[in-house]
Amino acid sequence: MPERIYNFSPGPATLPYEVLQEASRDVLNFRDKGIGILEISHRSKEFSEVIQEAEADLRELMDIPDDYYVLFLQGGASTQFAMVPMNLLMPDKKGAYLNTGTWAKKAIKEAKTIAKVQVAYSSEDSSFDHVPTDDQYDVDEDAEYLYFVSNNTIYGTQFHKFPEKGKMLVSDMSSDILSRRFDIRPFGLIFAGAQKNMGPAGVTVVIVRKDLVNRAPENLSTMFKYKTHAEKGSMFNTPPCFSIYCVGRVLKWLKAKGGVDAIEKINREKAKILYDAIDNSDFYKGHARPDSRSFMNVTFNLPTPELEKKFVEEAEKEGLSGLKGHRSIGGIRASIYNAFPVKGVEELVEFMKEFERKNG
Repeated sequence: MPERIYNFSPGPATLPYEVLQEASRDVLNFRDKGIGILEISHRSKEFSEVIQEAEADLRELMDIPDDYYVLFLQGGASTQFAMVPMNLLMPDKKGAYLNTGTWAKKAIKEAKTIAKVQVAYSSEDSSFDHVPTDDQYDVDEDAEYLYFVSNNTIYGTQFHKFPEKGKMLVSDMSSDILSRRFDIRPFGLIFAGAQKNMGPAGVTVVIVRKDLVNRAPENLSTMFKYKTHAEKGSMFNTPPCFSIYCVGRVLKWLKAKGGVDAIEKINREKAKILYDAIDNSDFYKGHARPDSRSFMNVTFNLPTPELEKKFVEEAEKEGLSGLKGHRSIGGIRASIYNAFPVKGVEELVEFMKEFERKNG
């Protein structure tokens, strides 16, 4: 096997090497049962233990109270764009949304097909280079919830302080869940696709307050009701077993690292190293405003698109992969989620300095 590269991809993203090693063994022989994790029945005692442990560890790491369900669903975070208003809003009710990037726009589009929507704020006019503070927008009194994307992978922005508008919060936390400590109690629902910070693609975690699952209209299709999955312990149908298993192993890894508080400290260290390199250079320019910068996805530009292309190509040769920015804004994007090592950030900074020396 060749030497492992540093994967800066925004998702599917890098996983802890220890988890990959453990998974590679369990694919062939899970818990010395003579059968692999990909083959065991989701109704078996062994898999029941896997999913129950994953839920228990997530509850511990995020301090999730008993009055919330933890669901392991399929369909990606994109399915949640529709499921949230389907379950929480009747046709005559309204949801308030903060438009801070591509994924928020997609959620707004889906919600508008189901119920009334208030776009309380949009940063589109400034190329989504920031997230708002509470004093920059108002939420309609009749809005049932305030929806926001906690971290924007494409534009490299992040809410460092969550909204406090007296409304139940709903958030897409696909790209920064478990990266920092916060109080879940103001939230009615949180969802996250696993493939950025929790595990491989295939499973979406939904954390929903128990009283909310009864809001869904009776004529809503069975599979689209949170209540369906809550009542069956996420096993109404065959769940994405291997993805859930991997999430469980990542949670164990995170606990061994010292939990969310410990990983938040590391995440801040990684981001500071990279942002300092950008700020101390006239060659590189960050996309996000300093007060909205993401600790997970660092986006920046070089003087020309031609230099950006050259940067990506030469970085790839040095084992620094996945740095090409999203097609909508171009530039460079370094995704440095929980499992991404500090050493990889340090090596990227050294490459940036050398590239600037040769091309600046």
